[in-house]
Amino acid sequence: MSASTARSTLVTGATGFVGGAVVDRLVHDGVPVTAAVRREPVERRGVREVRVADLGPDTDWSRALEGCESVIHCAARVHVMRDTSADPLAAFRTANVDGSVALAKQAAAAGVRRLVFISSIKVNGEGTAAGRPYRASDVPAPRDPYGVSKYEAEQALQALTARSPLELVVIRPPLVYGPGVKANFLSMARWIARGVPLPFGGVNDNRRSFVALANLVDLIATCRLHPAAAGQVFLVSDGEDLSTSELLRRTARALGAAPRLLPVPAWMLAAGARALGRGDLWQRLGGTLQVDSTPTRERLGWAPPVSVDAGLRAAVAALRAGASP
Repeated sequence: MSASTARSTLVTGATGFVGGAVVDRLVHDGVPVTAAVRREPVERRGVREVRVADLGPDTDWSRALEGCESVIHCAARVHVMRDTSADPLAAFRTANVDGSVALAKQAAAAGVRRLVFISSIKVNGEGTAAGRPYRASDVPAPRDPYGVSKYEAEQALQALTARSPLELVVIRPPLVYGPGVKANFLSMARWIARGVPLPFGGVNDNRRSFVALANLVDLIATCRLHPAAAGQVFLVSDGEDLSTSELLRRTARALGAAPRLLPVPAWMLAAGARALGRGDLWQRLGGTLQVDSTPTRERLGWAPPVSVDAGLRAAVAALRAGASP
């Protein structure tokens, strides 16, 4: 099929952290791209933009799906630390479950061959015991509304695609870091860059899996066409799990900064967080969460192209240059 007649790949959430990087990768690879956007343009040459409404059960995807052979579904109502919705679970379900099902139904009707759904490791749960990583075959145990909605979306999409020619691929990433990252990772990097003392020098025994944006995007690009990906659920990570203190030290090295880590014992931080009713925060900062991405690598013949240190350098490049991302 010539470039002029090649069918397109629709990327939802095309202006987001992951979606924008997916668009860049596909354009670099010469893949025709249709970008679904709500407000901001993607501003990339050769990309067909289609404006769509907020993700929900009544979203009309017809124009965006014209001429598409695959869909990479990055759009979602994302996890937030302090949700102000009166009913967070209902709001997550409307976007992440009903909205995803509506997209899949319209994609199947339009003759789309494959849907790659970006889910979350929160489908598995919030943490693991050391040395006992999550696997794709584990019984899901989501605990917060976001994780529940992603799990319900996976179930609904699997049921729908079982009755149609549309192929489904599910990817559950852990915390993603890279250029443009926000939230806790950005705050942490800013504190390190400013030389703020951080009380995590004693948090050495936990292990956490992360995934560099470049590695996640490479897996997504692989799953777009790989014949062995159809019908599968994949976990992904960089392949090197870090303790909290090691993550901070490696981030400081990427910044060219000297980390100021206070050797406060992990048990003391955990007790303090629980006393303040913030045990969930401690789990994210000092708990263990590991994923086993070995089956992903073996089934697809895939390996992360970027090391942890290279991923961290890319994530903090703007801060190192003195910008304010």
